[in-house]
Amino acid sequence: MAFTVPLPRSPLEDGPARWYAHELGWATVEGPPVQLVTGLRFDVLEMPAVAGREVLRRMGGAVGPVALMGRRMRLLVAAGSAEELPGLLDWLEWGGITLDLAALGAGGRMTAPIPPGWSGSGAPGAAVWLRAPEPGREVESSLPALQTAVRGDAGAPCLVRLVAAAAGECHRARLLGARTRGQASRQLTGQRFASS
Repeated sequence: MAFTVPLPRSPLEDGPARWYAHELGWATVEGPPVQLVTGLRFDVLEMPAVAGREVLRRMGGAVGPVALMGRRMRLLVAAGSAEELPGLLDWLEWGGITLDLAALGAGGRMTAPIPPGWSGSGAPGAAVWLRAPEPGREVESSLPALQTAVRGDAGAPCLVRLVAAAAGECHRARLLGARTRGQASRQLTGQRFASS
């Protein structure tokens, strides 16, 4: 009986879970879709994409990896940041205000975007990287953290600045959305009276 040696497997056959585990050292849960476990190496700050775009514009390069899934943007932040979010919002005087701003921390999961350079499924709303993590580079040290604000590290990403920008932009997006809905409602009411 002749033995055959299998052809080498491409990275796509190994799947995104293997890429995340081997290239970045991140914990994953097999899918579909593959999930990245939060709370171990990073947490996630999640907001509407419209608010997230403005946060990225305001913060420039002071954010780590950023993913987009449908109409939601996910910014990776230092592990433990999710626990700090409610207190930070209170301290920044956003406590008690309804914001479409959430954090995923210990025990959470986010859908893994297709790794950079891989062909994706092309499905509408599929998770994609806007700013991808770089293999072989310590990702965690580039993530916004609360300790940066305490130590005053020049040039390091600051979680307080990021949360302040995110809260402001989420609030602005909510107000603009309410205004747009109100205008549409008034137009509809006007059309009803005109047809009576």
